[in-house]
Amino acid sequence: MGYPSSVSRFESPTVPHPPPEWSKVSDSKGNRGTVADVAEGMVTVDADALSSVLGTVDLRVGIARRVQLGRGGLLPLAPGRITLVYIADGAVHGHPPLGTGCRLDVDRSSQQLTLEEPGRRDRLVTGDAFLLLRGDTFALEAAVETALLVVDIELADTASPLPALLPPFLTVTGFDALEPAAAALAENMGIVDAAACPVRQGDPLICRMMATTVLLSVIRAWAANGCAPAGWPSLSKDPFLDRVVDAIHEQPGRDWTVERLAAVGAMSRSAFAERFRLAVGRSPADYVTEVRIDAAKRMLQAGQSVSSVSRELGYASDEGFSRAFRRRTGMTPSSWRGSHSLVPA
Repeated sequence: MGYPSSVSRFESPTVPHPPPEWSKVSDSKGNRGTVADVAEGMVTVDADALSSVLGTVDLRVGIARRVQLGRGGLLPLAPGRITLVYIADGAVHGHPPLGTGCRLDVDRSSQQLTLEEPGRRDRLVTGDAFLLLRGDTFALEAAVETALLVVDIELADTASPLPALLPPFLTVTGFDALEPAAAALAENMGIVDAAACPVRQGDPLICRMMATTVLLSVIRAWAANGCAPAGWPSLSKDPFLDRVVDAIHEQPGRDWTVERLAAVGAMSRSAFAERFRLAVGRSPADYVTEVRIDAAKRMLQAGQSVSSVSRELGYASDEGFSRAFRRRTGMTPSSWRGSHSLVPA
């Protein structure tokens, strides 16, 4: 099985797929929606792999704002930033065009979900979602009077593999039908009048958690309904490298040297190091550190002490672990645990 930090570059899917059936469901408030059941022949994503991808997502900042655009109004999206947009009302098209993105055609009357070929439409309408992860300057133009929820996202880990796992931008049409609870949450995010809504205690944390929920739901809707390419998010079609990645994830605390990793992959040291860097986009040592920090976050969140996590992940000292953790996250392990712990203090 591949892992979320195992992809260096994304190739967009271009093969059309037959429509699966989808069934109606309700959220906790009784809002009607849909969940896609994947039909035979459609690209499917391993549930554990998808959960692993979603589990790596950790936001440092998730600031939501409401934007009103008149017809022809532009929303510029700065390059180098991750931006999530939900179309609360109206319609937009993109500059450059959105046609290269995967599009899900949700027909509510016939209860059919169809994966469209890229390029057939260049418009997002009420209930659709758009996620920009990287690339040049982008802009959305309103085709009519339009209300948008815009979430400016900053990942906690600057070396997060998430942007490399996904295309430069992705679209989820019919997001409100595929993920009704998350769409309802998005409908109620963002400050309309800052003067009338003073900041309250806990607002930054709650806003970050809400933004995380909507972001994860957009990624899930994209990946679980046929938009992800075959094999996503596997490292490659190289079983030797996949074997190495599996070993690192299974034993993140082992003293992994390049020689040991090369032996797992049945390669020479030099051939392995070059092959790994070309496939993953980073050195084996950097990848091992990334996996360890991801594991450390889960352990700290579950309530383990810094010393316990340090020992279990193979660090020679708590100080060395703290330095590595801070380089990745910008926070000390104890500070991170305090703001993310699932266990009451």
